Order: sequence, then C-alpha cells, then structure tokens
Amino acid sequence: MLKNIHVPEDVVNTIVASVEADQNGAEERRREQLAGLKQRLAALRTRMDRMYEDKLDGRIDGEFWSRKMAEWRTQERALESAAQGLSVPVSLDRALSATRILELANRAHFLYLTRNSAEREQLLKSVLLSCATDRVNLWLNYRKPFDLSCSPLTRLAHAR
Repeated sequence: MLKNIHVPEDVVNTIVASVEADQNGAEERRREQLAGLKQRLAALRTRMDRMYEDKLDGRIDGEFWSRKMAEWRTQERALESAAQGLSVPVSLDRALSATRILELANRAHFLYLTRNSAEREQLLKSVLLSCATDRVNLWLNYRKPFDLSCSPLTRLAHAR
C-alpha cells in the first residue's frame, strides 16, 4: 500500500521551488505593506503635530482641534495595529512542511520496511485516513496529499 506513493524528483523540486517563491513573494509584500503603513503613520503624526501648533497659535478653535485629533488618534491606532500585525516575518514553515511531506511520500515504503511496529503504525496513521477490508479486499483512504488517485475520496488496493 505504500509502494505506489511516489513523487518524481523533478516534481518535488518544482513544488518546493514554487512554495519557496510564494513565501518569498509573501515576505516581500509584507515588507512593502509595513513600509507603507509606517510612512502613512509618520505623515499622520506630522499632521497631528502641525495641527497642535495651529491650536497653540490660535489658528483653529478647540472644538475643531478636539474632533480632528480624536479622528486622527483612531486612525493612528488602526495603523499601529495593522503595522503590529505585519511585524512578524513570513515563516518558512510551509516550504519545510511541503519538503518533508514529499520526502515522506518518496520514502514511505522504505521507512515502513525498516521500522519497528510502533513506528510502522505511526507512519500508516500519517499516510492513511482510514482503511477497511472484507477479508478479500482492502480499501484504503489516503490522507491528502498522499492520495494520488483520480478520485479524491478513495483508493482501492488488493490485500496480499
């Protein structure tokens, strides 16, 4: 049941490269968005400082100043919150997970043959969603992404 799980090396390399490129692009977009937010926040704070000076110089009344400052403080908090959300770099976990899954797919049969019964059980639990038998046939339902059949729900294999 594990012999048929295999992903050609060129496909593995293409998938891993695609996931890594996607993550690199996501990190670049995150940095650009964060820089844009910081720039907007700096512009807003400059505007708030100028307005405070205008209030001190008597160019605007207190009611207008209070209303605008409350509005801008709300914007400031929203920008700070958005910047905080973008402060953590994009993790490389997706690329590592894809690589590990594909390596497991390619080595599943070998690993099964070389492990003890507890490790075999863990491997089968990682690969199989469920299985059933009628004492003649064995029906296997592989977990994604190990299900390489045309039908996404089940895969049939005969018992040996």
